[in-house]
Amino acid sequence: MENTLNSGYESNPILDRLPLHLRQYIKPQHYEQYTPVNQAVWRYVMRKNVDYLSKVAHKSYLPGLEKTGLSIDSIPNMYGMNRILKEIGWAAVAVDGFIPPAAFMEFQAYNVLVIASDIRQLEHIEYTPAPDIIHEGAGHAPIIANPEYAEYLRRFGEIGCKAISSAKDYELYEAVRHLSIIKEAEGTPESDILEAEQHIEELQANMGQPSEMALIRNLHWWTVEYGLIGTPEHPKIYGAGLLSSIGESSWCMTDKVKKISYSIEAAHTSFDITKPQPQLFVTPDFAFLSQVLEEFANTMALRRGGLDGLEKLIHSGALGTVELSTGLQISGVFSNVIAHDGKPVYLQTNGKTALSYREKELIGHGSAGHADGFGSPVGKLKGINLAIEDMSPRDLKAYKIYEGERVRLEFEGGIVVEGEIITGTRNLRGEIILITFQDCTVTHGDTVLFKPEWGRYDMAVGEQIVSAFNGPADLRSFDLTSHVPSEQTIKAKMSPAKEKLHLLYAQIRDFREGRNTTISRNKVFKVVQEEYPEQWLLPLELYELAHSGGDQEFASEILEHLESVKRNRPEVGHLIDDGLALITGVPVKE
Repeated sequence: MENTLNSGYESNPILDRLPLHLRQYIKPQHYEQYTPVNQAVWRYVMRKNVDYLSKVAHKSYLPGLEKTGLSIDSIPNMYGMNRILKEIGWAAVAVDGFIPPAAFMEFQAYNVLVIASDIRQLEHIEYTPAPDIIHEGAGHAPIIANPEYAEYLRRFGEIGCKAISSAKDYELYEAVRHLSIIKEAEGTPESDILEAEQHIEELQANMGQPSEMALIRNLHWWTVEYGLIGTPEHPKIYGAGLLSSIGESSWCMTDKVKKISYSIEAAHTSFDITKPQPQLFVTPDFAFLSQVLEEFANTMALRRGGLDGLEKLIHSGALGTVELSTGLQISGVFSNVIAHDGKPVYLQTNGKTALSYREKELIGHGSAGHADGFGSPVGKLKGINLAIEDMSPRDLKAYKIYEGERVRLEFEGGIVVEGEIITGTRNLRGEIILITFQDCTVTHGDTVLFKPEWGRYDMAVGEQIVSAFNGPADLRSFDLTSHVPSEQTIKAKMSPAKEKLHLLYAQIRDFREGRNTTISRNKVFKVVQEEYPEQWLLPLELYELAHSGGDQEFASEILEHLESVKRNRPEVGHLIDDGLALITGVPVKE
Protein backbone atom coordinates (compact mmCIF):
# COMPACT_ATOMS: atom_id res chain seq x y z
CA MET A 1 0.00 0.00 0.00
CA GLU A 2 1.25 3.50 -0.87
CA ASN A 3 2.50 5.46 2.11
CA THR A 4 -0.04 8.26 2.65
CA LEU A 5 1.50 9.56 5.85
CA ASN A 6 4.09 12.33 6.06
CA SER A 7 7.26 11.75 4.10
CA GLY A 8 9.72 9.66 6.06
CA TYR A 9 7.11 7.83 8.10
CA GLU A 10 6.46 4.15 7.63
CA SER A 11 2.85 2.96 7.77
CA ASN A 12 1.54 -0.44 8.87
CA PRO A 13 -1.86 -2.24 8.85
CA ILE A 14 -3.04 -0.52 12.05
CA LEU A 15 -2.05 2.96 10.85
CA ASP A 16 -3.58 2.27 7.42
CA ARG A 17 -7.01 2.31 9.12
CA LEU A 18 -6.59 5.88 10.35
CA PRO A 19 -8.87 8.45 8.67
CA LEU A 20 -7.25 11.41 6.91
CA HIS A 21 -8.28 13.94 9.54
CA LEU A 22 -6.12 12.09 12.10
CA ARG A 23 -3.21 11.55 9.75
CA GLN A 24 -2.81 15.33 9.45
CA TYR A 25 -1.39 15.43 13.00
CA ILE A 26 1.31 12.83 12.32
CA LYS A 27 4.87 13.95 11.68
CA PRO A 28 8.14 12.05 11.08
CA GLN A 29 10.10 11.31 14.23
CA HIS A 30 13.44 12.61 12.83
CA TYR A 31 15.43 10.35 15.12
CA GLU A 32 18.72 11.86 13.96
CA GLN A 33 17.74 15.17 15.60
CA TYR A 34 17.98 13.76 19.13
CA THR A 35 21.15 15.15 20.68
CA PRO A 36 23.63 13.27 22.90
CA VAL A 37 22.22 15.26 25.85
CA ASN A 38 18.70 14.09 24.91
CA GLN A 39 19.94 10.49 24.95
CA ALA A 40 21.62 11.04 28.33
CA VAL A 41 18.39 12.49 29.78
CA TRP A 42 16.39 9.47 28.53
CA ARG A 43 18.95 7.04 29.99
CA TYR A 44 19.07 8.74 33.39
CA VAL A 45 15.29 8.91 33.74
CA MET A 46 14.76 5.34 32.54
CA ARG A 47 17.46 3.86 34.80
CA LYS A 48 16.10 5.71 37.81
CA ASN A 49 12.48 4.89 36.93
CA VAL A 50 13.07 1.19 36.34
CA ASP A 51 15.01 0.94 39.59
CA TYR A 52 12.28 2.70 41.59
CA LEU A 53 9.16 1.67 39.65
CA SER A 54 10.04 -2.02 39.84
CA LYS A 55 8.99 -1.67 43.48
CA VAL A 56 5.94 0.63 43.19
CA ALA A 57 4.49 0.27 39.67
CA HIS A 58 1.77 -2.16 38.58
CA LYS A 59 3.12 -5.60 37.77
CA SER A 60 2.52 -4.97 34.03
CA TYR A 61 5.18 -2.23 33.94
CA LEU A 62 8.44 -4.19 33.67
CA PRO A 63 7.15 -6.89 31.27
CA GLY A 64 5.46 -4.08 29.32
CA LEU A 65 8.77 -2.28 28.75
CA GLU A 66 10.09 -5.40 27.06
CA LYS A 67 6.88 -6.12 25.15
CA THR A 68 6.71 -2.60 23.71
CA GLY A 69 10.34 -2.45 22.65
CA LEU A 70 11.53 0.27 25.04
CA SER A 71 15.27 0.40 25.70
CA ILE A 72 16.66 1.82 28.93
CA ASP A 73 19.80 3.12 27.20
CA SER A 74 18.38 4.79 24.07
CA ILE A 75 15.39 6.89 23.06
CA PRO A 76 13.01 4.52 21.24
CA ASN A 77 12.86 4.63 17.48
CA MET A 78 9.24 4.43 16.40
CA TYR A 79 10.02 2.12 13.51
CA GLY A 80 11.21 -0.44 16.04
CA MET A 81 8.39 0.29 18.48
CA ASN A 82 5.78 -0.27 15.80
CA ARG A 83 7.25 -3.60 14.77
CA ILE A 84 6.84 -4.77 18.38
CA LEU A 85 3.57 -2.96 19.21
CA LYS A 86 1.75 -4.62 16.30
CA GLU A 87 2.16 -7.94 18.11
CA ILE A 88 -0.28 -6.65 20.75
CA GLY A 89 -2.54 -4.93 18.19
CA TRP A 90 -1.28 -1.37 18.68
CA ALA A 91 0.83 1.19 16.85
CA ALA A 92 2.54 4.51 17.67
CA VAL A 93 2.80 7.81 15.81
CA ALA A 94 4.81 10.98 16.40
CA VAL A 95 3.05 14.34 16.79
CA ASP A 96 4.13 17.91 17.57
CA GLY A 97 3.30 18.55 21.24
CA PHE A 98 -0.29 18.69 22.47
CA ILE A 99 -3.02 17.89 19.95
CA PRO A 100 -6.74 18.61 20.56
CA PRO A 101 -8.24 16.25 23.18
CA ALA A 102 -10.88 14.83 20.80
CA ALA A 103 -8.19 13.90 18.27
CA PHE A 104 -5.97 12.40 20.97
CA MET A 105 -8.84 10.18 22.14
CA GLU A 106 -9.85 9.22 18.62
CA PHE A 107 -6.31 7.94 17.98
CA GLN A 108 -6.78 5.71 21.05
CA ALA A 109 -10.03 4.39 19.55
CA TYR A 110 -7.95 3.11 16.62
CA ASN A 111 -5.40 1.45 18.99
CA VAL A 112 -2.81 4.09 18.15
CA LEU A 113 -0.54 5.58 20.79
CA VAL A 114 0.18 9.27 20.20
CA ILE A 115 3.77 10.16 21.10
CA ALA A 116 5.07 13.72 21.26
CA SER A 117 8.50 13.03 19.84
CA ASP A 118 10.33 15.93 21.51
CA ILE A 119 12.14 15.26 24.78
CA ARG A 120 12.38 17.46 27.87
CA GLN A 121 15.37 19.64 28.54
CA LEU A 122 17.97 18.52 31.08
CA GLU A 123 16.77 21.42 33.26
CA HIS A 124 13.28 19.84 33.40
CA ILE A 125 14.45 16.26 33.84
CA GLU A 126 12.07 15.52 36.74
CA TYR A 127 8.85 16.91 35.27
CA THR A 128 7.57 18.92 32.32
CA PRO A 129 3.99 20.02 31.53
CA ALA A 130 4.79 19.44 27.86
CA PRO A 131 4.06 16.00 26.41
CA ASP A 132 7.35 14.36 25.46
CA ILE A 133 8.71 10.98 24.44
CA ILE A 134 9.56 10.09 28.05
CA HIS A 135 5.96 10.71 29.11
CA GLU A 136 4.30 9.12 26.09
CA GLY A 137 6.77 6.32 25.39
CA ALA A 138 8.00 5.31 28.83
CA GLY A 139 4.72 6.25 30.51
CA HIS A 140 1.86 5.09 28.28
CA ALA A 141 3.42 2.28 26.25
CA PRO A 142 4.37 -0.29 28.94
CA ILE A 143 0.89 -0.56 30.50
CA ILE A 144 -0.94 -1.07 27.19
CA ALA A 145 0.70 -4.49 27.07
CA ASN A 146 -1.94 -5.39 29.69
CA PRO A 147 -5.00 -6.52 27.62
CA GLU A 148 -7.66 -5.26 30.08
CA TYR A 149 -6.02 -1.83 30.26
CA ALA A 150 -5.50 -1.70 26.49
CA GLU A 151 -9.23 -2.32 25.99
CA TYR A 152 -10.03 0.43 28.49
CA LEU A 153 -7.83 2.85 26.53
CA ARG A 154 -9.47 1.92 23.22
CA ARG A 155 -12.98 2.17 24.63
CA PHE A 156 -12.14 5.46 26.36
CA GLY A 157 -11.01 6.86 23.01
CA GLU A 158 -14.16 5.64 21.29
CA ILE A 159 -16.44 7.32 23.85
CA GLY A 160 -14.23 10.31 24.60
CA CYS A 161 -14.00 11.53 21.00
CA LYS A 162 -17.82 11.75 20.95
CA ALA A 163 -17.89 14.07 24.00
CA ILE A 164 -19.22 17.53 23.24
CA SER A 165 -16.86 20.44 23.92
CA SER A 166 -17.45 24.11 24.53
CA ALA A 167 -15.68 27.00 22.81
CA LYS A 168 -13.89 27.66 26.11
CA ASP A 169 -12.43 24.13 26.09
CA TYR A 170 -10.58 24.89 22.88
CA GLU A 171 -9.34 28.22 24.25
CA LEU A 172 -7.96 26.37 27.29
CA TYR A 173 -6.31 23.75 25.07
CA GLU A 174 -4.59 26.52 23.07
CA ALA A 175 -3.39 28.18 26.30
CA VAL A 176 -2.00 24.91 27.73
CA ARG A 177 -0.28 24.12 24.42
CA HIS A 178 1.29 27.60 24.43
CA LEU A 179 2.56 27.20 28.02
CA SER A 180 4.01 23.76 27.30
CA ILE A 181 5.87 25.12 24.25
CA ILE A 182 7.42 28.18 25.89
CA LYS A 183 8.31 26.26 29.07
CA GLU A 184 10.34 23.76 27.06
CA ALA A 185 11.89 26.43 24.82
CA GLU A 186 15.36 27.48 25.94
CA GLY A 187 15.71 31.08 27.09
CA THR A 188 12.03 31.90 27.59
CA PRO A 189 11.80 34.84 30.03
CA GLU A 190 10.31 33.85 33.40
CA SER A 191 7.80 36.71 33.02
CA ASP A 192 6.39 35.10 29.83
CA ILE A 193 5.93 31.77 31.61
CA LEU A 194 4.25 33.48 34.58
CA GLU A 195 1.92 35.35 32.24
CA ALA A 196 0.97 32.13 30.43
CA GLU A 197 0.32 30.34 33.74
CA GLN A 198 -1.86 33.21 34.97
CA HIS A 199 -3.83 33.13 31.71
CA ILE A 200 -4.55 29.42 32.24
CA GLU A 201 -5.62 30.09 35.84
CA GLU A 202 -8.01 32.82 34.66
CA LEU A 203 -9.48 30.55 32.00
CA GLN A 204 -9.91 27.67 34.46
CA ALA A 205 -11.66 29.98 36.92
CA ASN A 206 -14.15 31.15 34.27
CA MET A 207 -15.03 27.99 32.37
CA GLY A 208 -18.67 28.04 33.49
CA GLN A 209 -20.62 24.78 33.47
CA PRO A 210 -18.10 22.07 32.53
CA SER A 211 -18.68 20.46 29.14
CA GLU A 212 -18.72 16.72 28.54
CA MET A 213 -15.20 16.98 27.15
CA ALA A 214 -14.01 18.79 30.29
CA LEU A 215 -15.54 16.08 32.50
CA ILE A 216 -14.20 13.14 30.52
CA ARG A 217 -10.76 14.81 30.37
CA ASN A 218 -10.86 14.77 34.18
CA LEU A 219 -11.51 11.01 34.07
CA HIS A 220 -8.64 10.62 31.61
CA TRP A 221 -6.30 12.64 33.82
CA TRP A 222 -7.10 10.74 37.04
CA THR A 223 -6.77 7.33 35.35
CA VAL A 224 -4.63 7.21 32.20
CA GLU A 225 -2.32 10.03 33.29
CA TYR A 226 -2.28 9.97 37.11
CA GLY A 227 -3.94 6.73 38.13
CA LEU A 228 -3.08 4.44 41.01
CA ILE A 229 -4.27 0.84 41.35
CA GLY A 230 -4.80 -1.45 44.35
CA THR A 231 -6.05 0.01 47.63
CA PRO A 232 -5.65 3.54 49.06
CA GLU A 233 -3.45 1.98 51.77
CA HIS A 234 -1.26 -0.01 49.35
CA PRO A 235 -1.43 1.58 45.89
CA LYS A 236 0.67 0.85 42.81
CA ILE A 237 1.33 3.24 39.91
CA TYR A 238 -0.06 2.79 36.40
CA GLY A 239 -0.72 6.38 35.19
CA ALA A 240 1.68 7.62 32.49
CA GLY A 241 2.25 11.01 34.13
CA LEU A 242 3.53 9.25 37.26
CA LEU A 243 5.47 6.53 35.43
CA SER A 244 7.37 9.18 33.46
CA SER A 245 8.08 11.68 36.25
CA ILE A 246 10.97 10.78 38.54
CA GLY A 247 9.79 13.53 40.86
CA GLU A 248 6.08 12.79 41.10
CA SER A 249 6.42 9.00 41.11
CA SER A 250 8.15 9.19 44.50
CA TRP A 251 6.14 12.19 45.77
CA CYS A 252 2.81 10.44 45.07
CA MET A 253 3.71 7.55 47.35
CA THR A 254 4.08 9.81 50.40
CA ASP A 255 1.34 10.75 52.87
CA LYS A 256 1.42 14.29 51.45
CA VAL A 257 -0.75 13.07 48.57
CA LYS A 258 -4.28 12.01 49.54
CA LYS A 259 -5.39 8.64 48.12
CA ILE A 260 -9.12 8.36 47.22
CA SER A 261 -11.06 5.31 46.02
CA TYR A 262 -11.81 5.83 42.33
CA SER A 263 -15.39 6.57 41.32
CA ILE A 264 -17.34 8.71 38.85
CA GLU A 265 -16.70 11.62 41.24
CA ALA A 266 -13.28 11.90 39.61
CA ALA A 267 -15.06 13.42 36.58
CA HIS A 268 -15.96 16.41 38.75
CA THR A 269 -12.46 16.82 40.21
CA SER A 270 -10.46 19.32 38.18
CA PHE A 271 -6.68 19.28 37.82
CA ASP A 272 -3.87 21.79 37.36
CA ILE A 273 -1.31 20.65 34.80
CA THR A 274 1.32 23.09 36.13
CA LYS A 275 1.49 21.73 39.71
CA PRO A 276 2.00 18.38 41.50
CA GLN A 277 -1.34 16.71 42.26
CA PRO A 278 -2.68 17.08 45.84
CA GLN A 279 -4.79 13.92 45.59
CA LEU A 280 -4.91 10.80 43.44
CA PHE A 281 -7.57 8.17 42.76
CA VAL A 282 -7.02 4.44 43.30
CA THR A 283 -8.90 1.86 41.23
CA PRO A 284 -9.13 -1.71 42.59
CA ASP A 285 -8.36 -3.16 39.14
CA PHE A 286 -8.38 -2.22 35.45
CA ALA A 287 -11.84 -3.72 34.84
CA PHE A 288 -13.31 -1.20 37.31
CA LEU A 289 -12.00 1.64 35.12
CA SER A 290 -14.25 0.43 32.31
CA GLN A 291 -17.18 0.14 34.70
CA VAL A 292 -16.88 3.81 35.71
CA LEU A 293 -16.38 4.82 32.07
CA GLU A 294 -19.67 3.16 31.12
CA GLU A 295 -21.36 4.86 34.08
CA PHE A 296 -20.10 8.21 32.81
CA ALA A 297 -21.10 7.43 29.20
CA ASN A 298 -24.67 6.91 30.44
CA THR A 299 -24.72 10.60 31.45
CA MET A 300 -23.54 11.81 28.02
CA ALA A 301 -25.70 13.20 25.23
CA LEU A 302 -24.27 10.32 23.18
CA ARG A 303 -26.68 8.04 25.05
CA ARG A 304 -29.29 10.47 26.39
CA GLY A 305 -29.98 12.65 23.35
CA GLY A 306 -33.04 14.87 23.90
CA LEU A 307 -33.28 18.63 24.19
CA ASP A 308 -30.29 18.76 26.53
CA GLY A 309 -28.05 17.01 24.00
CA LEU A 310 -29.10 19.28 21.17
CA GLU A 311 -28.55 22.37 23.32
CA LYS A 312 -25.04 21.12 24.17
CA LEU A 313 -24.27 20.92 20.45
CA ILE A 314 -25.63 24.42 19.84
CA HIS A 315 -23.53 25.77 22.72
CA SER A 316 -20.39 24.07 21.37
CA GLY A 317 -20.61 25.88 18.03
CA ALA A 318 -18.76 22.94 16.50
CA LEU A 319 -19.59 20.21 14.01
CA GLY A 320 -21.78 17.58 15.67
CA THR A 321 -24.46 14.99 15.03
CA VAL A 322 -27.93 14.20 16.31
CA GLU A 323 -29.46 10.79 15.74
CA LEU A 324 -33.23 10.40 15.59
CA SER A 325 -35.21 7.38 16.75
CA THR A 326 -35.39 6.12 13.15
CA GLY A 327 -31.59 6.00 12.98
CA LEU A 328 -31.37 9.04 10.70
CA GLN A 329 -28.26 11.07 11.60
CA ILE A 330 -28.04 14.80 10.94
CA SER A 331 -24.49 16.21 10.98
CA GLY A 332 -23.66 19.90 10.92
CA VAL A 333 -23.21 22.97 13.10
CA PHE A 334 -26.46 23.26 15.05
CA SER A 335 -27.67 26.83 15.43
CA ASN A 336 -31.21 26.73 16.83
CA VAL A 337 -33.89 24.61 18.47
CA ILE A 338 -37.58 25.20 19.11
CA ALA A 339 -38.72 23.43 22.26
CA HIS A 340 -42.15 22.57 23.66
CA ASP A 341 -42.89 20.93 27.02
CA GLY A 342 -39.18 20.22 27.54
CA LYS A 343 -38.81 18.44 24.20
CA PRO A 344 -37.22 19.59 20.94
CA VAL A 345 -39.87 20.09 18.24
CA TYR A 346 -37.67 21.68 15.55
CA LEU A 347 -33.92 21.63 14.95
CA GLN A 348 -31.83 23.80 12.66
CA THR A 349 -28.27 23.69 11.39
CA ASN A 350 -26.29 26.50 9.81
CA GLY A 351 -24.11 25.84 6.74
CA LYS A 352 -23.02 22.50 5.32
CA THR A 353 -25.05 19.57 6.63
CA ALA A 354 -25.09 15.86 5.78
CA LEU A 355 -27.67 13.15 6.44
CA SER A 356 -26.57 9.61 7.23
CA TYR A 357 -27.86 6.25 8.39
CA ARG A 358 -25.62 3.97 10.46
CA GLU A 359 -22.60 6.23 9.90
CA LYS A 360 -23.04 6.07 6.11
CA GLU A 361 -24.07 9.18 4.21
CA LEU A 362 -27.39 8.91 2.37
CA ILE A 363 -26.97 9.13 -1.40
CA GLY A 364 -27.86 12.66 -2.53
CA HIS A 365 -27.87 14.07 0.99
CA GLY A 366 -24.25 15.13 1.47
CA SER A 367 -23.03 18.58 2.40
CA ALA A 368 -23.24 19.74 -1.23
CA GLY A 369 -26.97 19.00 -1.24
CA HIS A 370 -27.53 20.77 2.09
CA ALA A 371 -24.92 23.53 1.78
CA ASP A 372 -27.05 26.24 3.42
CA GLY A 373 -28.26 24.33 6.45
CA PHE A 374 -31.02 21.89 7.34
CA GLY A 375 -34.15 22.24 9.45
CA SER A 376 -36.75 19.67 10.45
CA PRO A 377 -39.53 19.01 12.92
CA VAL A 378 -39.00 16.32 15.57
CA GLY A 379 -41.77 14.43 17.33
CA LYS A 380 -45.30 13.16 16.71
CA LEU A 381 -48.16 14.58 14.72
CA LYS A 382 -50.72 16.47 16.76
CA GLY A 383 -53.69 14.34 17.85
CA ILE A 384 -52.23 11.11 16.45
CA ASN A 385 -50.74 8.62 18.91
CA LEU A 386 -48.87 6.71 16.21
CA ALA A 387 -45.48 8.22 15.29
CA ILE A 388 -44.79 8.49 11.55
CA GLU A 389 -41.95 5.97 11.78
CA ASP A 390 -44.34 3.41 13.33
CA MET A 391 -46.97 3.76 10.59
CA SER A 392 -47.53 0.86 8.21
CA PRO A 393 -47.85 1.58 4.46
CA ARG A 394 -51.65 1.46 4.92
CA ASP A 395 -51.45 3.99 7.80
CA LEU A 396 -49.26 6.32 5.76
CA LYS A 397 -51.70 6.23 2.85
CA ALA A 398 -54.64 6.90 5.18
CA TYR A 399 -52.90 10.02 6.50
CA LYS A 400 -52.00 11.07 2.91
CA ILE A 401 -48.26 10.65 3.60
CA TYR A 402 -47.87 9.28 0.10
CA GLU A 403 -46.22 10.14 -3.21
CA GLY A 404 -48.07 12.87 -5.16
CA GLU A 405 -50.32 13.89 -2.25
CA ARG A 406 -50.52 17.46 -1.04
CA VAL A 407 -50.55 17.27 2.72
CA ARG A 408 -50.64 19.47 5.81
CA LEU A 409 -48.76 17.92 8.75
CA GLU A 410 -49.16 19.62 12.13
CA PHE A 411 -46.77 18.42 14.81
CA GLU A 412 -47.03 18.61 18.58
CA GLY A 413 -45.44 21.91 19.52
CA GLY A 414 -47.00 23.84 16.64
CA ILE A 415 -44.69 23.08 13.69
CA VAL A 416 -46.68 22.89 10.43
CA VAL A 417 -45.31 21.36 7.22
CA GLU A 418 -47.44 21.91 4.11
CA GLY A 419 -46.52 20.79 0.63
CA GLU A 420 -46.60 18.09 -2.05
CA ILE A 421 -44.83 14.83 -1.24
CA ILE A 422 -42.31 13.71 -3.88
CA THR A 423 -40.86 10.60 -2.26
CA GLY A 424 -39.81 8.91 0.96
CA THR A 425 -36.55 7.25 2.07
CA ARG A 426 -36.64 4.15 4.26
CA ASN A 427 -34.09 2.56 6.58
CA LEU A 428 -33.08 -1.10 6.58
CA ARG A 429 -35.96 -1.96 8.90
CA GLY A 430 -38.43 -0.50 6.40
CA GLU A 431 -39.21 2.56 8.52
CA ILE A 432 -39.60 5.86 6.70
CA ILE A 433 -36.76 8.16 7.78
CA LEU A 434 -36.98 11.06 5.33
CA ILE A 435 -39.85 12.63 3.37
CA THR A 436 -39.13 14.96 0.46
CA PHE A 437 -41.58 17.78 -0.51
CA GLN A 438 -41.90 20.31 -3.25
CA ASP A 439 -43.76 23.64 -3.08
CA CYS A 440 -43.39 23.37 0.69
CA THR A 441 -43.88 25.85 3.53
CA VAL A 442 -42.81 25.19 7.12
CA THR A 443 -44.07 27.47 9.89
CA HIS A 444 -44.13 27.83 13.65
CA GLY A 445 -46.91 30.26 14.53
CA ASP A 446 -46.11 33.44 12.57
CA THR A 447 -42.51 32.41 11.93
CA VAL A 448 -41.74 31.00 8.48
CA LEU A 449 -39.02 28.35 8.74
CA PHE A 450 -38.97 27.24 5.09
CA LYS A 451 -40.33 28.84 1.90
CA PRO A 452 -41.30 27.14 -1.40
CA GLU A 453 -38.83 29.26 -3.40
CA TRP A 454 -35.95 27.72 -1.47
CA GLY A 455 -36.43 24.47 -3.43
CA ARG A 456 -37.12 20.93 -2.26
CA TYR A 457 -37.70 20.37 1.42
CA ASP A 458 -36.35 17.24 3.08
CA MET A 459 -38.13 16.48 6.34
CA ALA A 460 -36.39 14.17 8.78
CA VAL A 461 -38.62 11.58 10.42
CA GLY A 462 -38.10 10.78 14.07
CA GLU A 463 -40.15 10.97 17.24
CA GLN A 464 -37.11 11.60 19.44
CA ILE A 465 -33.48 12.65 19.44
CA VAL A 466 -31.85 9.52 20.87
CA SER A 467 -28.23 10.64 20.62
CA ALA A 468 -26.13 13.78 20.21
CA PHE A 469 -22.35 13.73 19.86
CA ASN A 470 -19.26 15.55 18.65
CA GLY A 471 -18.20 15.19 15.02
CA PRO A 472 -19.92 13.89 11.89
CA ALA A 473 -21.69 10.54 11.56
CA ASP A 474 -19.82 9.74 8.33
CA LEU A 475 -16.22 11.03 8.42
CA ARG A 476 -16.24 11.34 4.64
CA SER A 477 -19.09 13.88 4.64
CA PHE A 478 -16.87 16.83 5.58
CA ASP A 479 -13.34 18.04 4.94
CA LEU A 480 -11.80 17.58 8.38
CA THR A 481 -8.18 18.04 7.27
CA SER A 482 -7.91 21.72 8.10
CA HIS A 483 -5.89 21.44 11.34
CA VAL A 484 -3.32 24.19 11.64
CA PRO A 485 -1.56 24.33 15.03
CA SER A 486 -1.63 27.80 16.56
CA GLU A 487 2.12 27.56 17.14
CA GLN A 488 4.85 25.02 16.56
CA THR A 489 7.21 23.68 19.20
CA ILE A 490 10.37 25.76 19.27
CA LYS A 491 13.70 24.28 18.16
CA ALA A 492 16.49 26.41 19.61
CA LYS A 493 19.56 27.17 17.54
CA MET A 494 22.61 25.69 19.25
CA SER A 495 25.42 27.99 20.39
CA PRO A 496 29.07 26.95 19.81
CA ALA A 497 29.43 26.26 23.56
CA LYS A 498 26.34 24.05 23.53
CA GLU A 499 27.58 22.23 20.41
CA LYS A 500 30.87 21.50 22.18
CA LEU A 501 29.02 20.20 25.25
CA HIS A 502 26.92 17.88 23.08
CA LEU A 503 30.12 16.58 21.47
CA LEU A 504 31.51 15.74 24.93
CA TYR A 505 28.30 13.81 25.79
CA ALA A 506 28.59 11.97 22.45
CA GLN A 507 32.21 10.99 23.14
CA ILE A 508 31.34 9.50 26.53
CA ARG A 509 28.35 7.66 25.03
CA ASP A 510 30.57 6.25 22.27
CA PHE A 511 33.13 5.12 24.85
CA ARG A 512 30.50 3.43 27.04
CA GLU A 513 28.94 1.62 24.08
CA GLY A 514 32.30 0.51 22.69
CA ARG A 515 32.23 2.54 19.47
CA ASN A 516 35.34 4.58 20.34
CA THR A 517 37.41 3.55 23.36
CA THR A 518 40.41 5.75 22.48
CA ILE A 519 38.76 8.86 23.93
CA SER A 520 40.54 10.37 26.93
CA ARG A 521 37.92 10.53 29.68
CA ASN A 522 40.31 12.60 31.78
CA LYS A 523 40.53 15.26 29.05
CA VAL A 524 36.72 15.34 28.79
CA PHE A 525 36.50 15.75 32.55
CA LYS A 526 39.01 18.66 32.54
CA VAL A 527 36.96 20.48 29.87
CA VAL A 528 33.80 19.96 31.93
CA GLN A 529 35.49 21.33 35.06
CA GLU A 530 36.87 24.38 33.28
CA GLU A 531 34.09 25.25 30.82
CA TYR A 532 30.90 23.62 32.15
CA PRO A 533 31.26 23.65 35.95
CA GLU A 534 27.47 23.63 36.48
CA GLN A 535 27.03 20.34 34.60
CA TRP A 536 26.04 17.34 36.75
CA LEU A 537 24.85 14.61 34.36
CA LEU A 538 28.02 14.33 32.27
CA PRO A 539 30.31 14.03 35.33
CA LEU A 540 27.91 11.39 36.63
CA GLU A 541 28.34 9.39 33.40
CA LEU A 542 32.13 9.77 33.72
CA TYR A 543 31.93 8.54 37.31
CA GLU A 544 29.94 5.50 36.16
CA LEU A 545 32.73 4.57 33.72
CA ALA A 546 35.47 5.14 36.31
CA HIS A 547 33.59 3.10 38.94
CA SER A 548 32.80 0.19 36.60
CA GLY A 549 36.39 0.23 35.29
CA GLY A 550 37.90 0.13 38.78
CA ASP A 551 39.71 3.47 38.37
CA GLN A 552 39.31 4.52 41.99
CA GLU A 553 41.58 7.59 41.78
CA PHE A 554 39.64 9.06 38.82
CA ALA A 555 36.32 8.16 40.48
CA SER A 556 37.34 10.02 43.66
CA GLU A 557 38.33 13.09 41.64
CA ILE A 558 34.94 13.14 39.89
CA LEU A 559 33.13 12.57 43.19
CA GLU A 560 34.87 15.59 44.67
CA HIS A 561 33.76 17.68 41.69
CA LEU A 562 30.16 16.46 42.04
CA GLU A 563 30.20 17.54 45.69
CA SER A 564 31.15 21.07 44.59
CA VAL A 565 28.30 21.04 42.02
CA LYS A 566 25.91 20.07 44.84
CA ARG A 567 27.15 22.96 46.97
CA ASN A 568 26.76 25.46 44.13
CA ARG A 569 23.48 23.97 42.82
CA PRO A 570 21.62 22.43 45.78
CA GLU A 571 18.49 22.01 43.60
CA VAL A 572 20.23 19.18 41.67
CA GLY A 573 21.79 17.54 44.74
CA HIS A 574 19.16 14.81 44.98
CA LEU A 575 19.53 14.03 41.26
CA ILE A 576 23.28 13.54 41.72
CA ASP A 577 22.76 11.40 44.84
CA ASP A 578 20.16 9.26 43.08
CA GLY A 579 22.50 8.78 40.12
CA LEU A 580 25.37 7.76 42.39
CA ALA A 581 23.12 5.28 44.20
CA LEU A 582 22.17 3.70 40.86
CA ILE A 583 25.85 3.32 39.94
CA THR A 584 27.15 2.00 43.25
CA GLY A 585 24.02 0.29 44.53
CA VAL A 586 24.50 2.15 47.80
CA PRO A 587 22.22 5.07 48.80
CA VAL A 588 24.16 8.31 49.39
CA LYS A 589 24.12 9.37 53.03
CA GLU A 590 22.80 12.85 53.75
